[in-house]
Amino acid sequence: MMNKHYQKIVIFILLIATVGFILINLKVLEKNGRDDSAKQIENRKKFGATYMTTNNRFYEIINDEIRSVVESNGDILVTRDADLDKDKQTQQIYEFIKLKVKAIFINPVDWKQIKPALVAAKNAGIPVIVVDTPVYDNELVSCTVMSDNYGAGVQCARYLMKMKFKANIMLIGHSKAKSGIDRIKGFADTISSNKQYKIVAEGDSEGQLDKAMPLVNNLIKKHPDVDAIMALNDQSALGALAALKENGLLGKVMVFGVDGSPEAKTMIHDGFMTATSAQFPSKIGHIAAEKAYDILKGKRLKKDVIVPITLISKENVLQYEMSGWK
Repeated sequence: MMNKHYQKIVIFILLIATVGFILINLKVLEKNGRDDSAKQIENRKKFGATYMTTNNRFYEIINDEIRSVVESNGDILVTRDADLDKDKQTQQIYEFIKLKVKAIFINPVDWKQIKPALVAAKNAGIPVIVVDTPVYDNELVSCTVMSDNYGAGVQCARYLMKMKFKANIMLIGHSKAKSGIDRIKGFADTISSNKQYKIVAEGDSEGQLDKAMPLVNNLIKKHPDVDAIMALNDQSALGALAALKENGLLGKVMVFGVDGSPEAKTMIHDGFMTATSAQFPSKIGHIAAEKAYDILKGKRLKKDVIVPITLISKENVLQYEMSGWK
C-alpha cells in the first residue's frame, strides 16, 4: 500500500501529464483552426454591389437579399452607396475590379454615363448584373434583373382613366434612370390617345423625396389646375403629397407612385394617395444573386429578367403587408 506522501507525488505527476496533453492538443487544434480558417477565407468569393443611393429602403432590401444568397454560399458581398454621384459610382466599380471580385451588381446612377466602368469590368473579365434599372450599353453586361417598369406606368394610367374621365396631369420623372424614363413613358403613352387627359407640367426629382417636394410646390403654384400627379417612384410621390399638404390640396389631387412601399400603402389606406405599382425588391435581389452564380458556373441564361408588378389601390391595399414590401 502506498503511503500518503507517495500518493501525492503520483497524483501530481499525473496531473502535470494530463495538463500537458491538453495543452498540446489545444495547440494542434488552434493551429489546424487557423489553417482551416485561412484556407476558408482564401477560397471565399468576393462580390461587389453599388447602388445609386441607399437612402431608399427599396435598394437596401435588394442588397439584403443578394447578401443572404452570397453568404449562404460562404462568400462575401462588398456594398457601396454612390450617393447619386456617377463619378463616385465609377470609382467604386474600379475598386471592385482591383479587389478582383467574381461579379458586380450595379444599380446605375446614370444609365449612359456608366459605360467606361462597364468597359473596364468587361476587360477585366468580371460579369456585371444590373438591378432595378437598365444600362444603355446592354451588350457590356451579363444580365439585367428589373421590374416591368413600362408596365408600371401603364397600370397607373389605366387606373386614373378608370377613376376620372378627364385630368390635368403633372409628371415627376428621373431622366438619368431608364426605369424612371420607362415608367413615365408607359403612363404618357397610355393616356396619349385620349385628349381628355392633358400633361400640363413636368419635372425631375431624381427619385428623391426632398427634391420632389419643392419641385411640386413650385409647379403647383404655376399650374393650380393640376388634379393628378404621376411620380416615377413612391419617394417622389411622398414628396408630392408633402407639397400638396403645404398648399391645402392633400386628398384633392390624385397621386400615383411606383414601389409599393409601406409609407405609400399607408397613404393609400388613409385616402391621401391614389395608387402605387408595387415592385418586389426581395425577388429582384434573389434572382440577381442566383444569376451571378449561374454565370460563374458557365450556365447560359436569359439576358433580361422582367419581374411582374401589381397595382395597389384603396380596393386591395389591405391584402398586402402594410409594414413591409410584400
